Amino acid sequence: MLQKYIEDESINEIMVNGRRNFFYEDGNGIHRVEDVFDSTEELEEIIRNIAAGVHREINEMHPILDARLKNGSRVNAVFKNIAAEGPVLTIRKFSRDRITIEDMIRKGTLNRQCADYLAAAVTCGCNIFVSGGTSSGKTTFLNAMSDFIPNQERVIVIEDSTELQLHNISNLVQMECHTANSLGQGSVTMDMLIRTSLRMRPDRIIVGEVRGKEVADMLQAMNTGHDGSMSTGHGNSVTGMLRRLEAMYLMSARIPMDAIRAQIVEGIDLMIHLARFEDGSRKVVEVQELLDFESGKYRLNPLFQLDRDRRLVCTGNRMVNRSKLMLKGYGDDERLP
Repeated sequence: MLQKYIEDESINEIMVNGRRNFFYEDGNGIHRVEDVFDSTEELEEIIRNIAAGVHREINEMHPILDARLKNGSRVNAVFKNIAAEGPVLTIRKFSRDRITIEDMIRKGTLNRQCADYLAAAVTCGCNIFVSGGTSSGKTTFLNAMSDFIPNQERVIVIEDSTELQLHNISNLVQMECHTANSLGQGSVTMDMLIRTSLRMRPDRIIVGEVRGKEVADMLQAMNTGHDGSMSTGHGNSVTGMLRRLEAMYLMSARIPMDAIRAQIVEGIDLMIHLARFEDGSRKVVEVQELLDFESGKYRLNPLFQLDRDRRLVCTGNRMVNRSKLMLKGYGDDERLP
């Protein structure tokens, strides 16, 4: 019964909250389906089969599954002993059609002026961080921006589970994390991969999403000559994301907050924030240049933001730190903020 929803390309998310509560999301919102599973045991068997198919296990001793299916879908499952209403299964599917910046312009995610500016920023090697809430399109947006990376550069991509599709880069290395096996062995974490990537002669390092102490290694990479590096993270706004980066850095090392903020400011050139609205649309809501910090507060230079009608508009501000643009011949381009 579940298979037909997995195979339906119009569905992008499947949510099972125990055997009696089945939901799926498509382009028209979230829908509920009745009587999908005959019993809790049937649902448990499906989850165990999914786990076995990706060489993982889920049971009362190992009650959480987080993995990627062969078709690229991301699957998370929680066993019945820690879920009050029975086993929970969530499958996030990804479109087989690669979405480009041009597609996003047509859909209203951003406008032409902002797209041209971000294309120049990526080409010129600005370090960019994309923030947003769950399902706001961060990975899709990062994937689209990668089209503007010069083909001759060597790019290292590091992700928890491989999702990015960088088709225009010939000198490309993609690595993904691995969880420990049932014996607690074989774990490969994101911070381990970032550190080893520095020895692989990268021009740029792309980190799919930061969630913890790997932020320290990501910022070290951005601050050691790997211009054009990019990453994403969960945040409610640009300023909220900056505070989260501080907190995640503290998971790695207890150093003065001013030192952490200095590394953030020196490492990241541009912050882009995405949001998902109630109608299901996803939009760029702000693009800010990260300038400095004073008295515990970051100094930001807003370049694009939404107006009252939810239209993305240029603020009229010009980018202050234009050295990377100038090195590539964009510094005096009046079309760019």
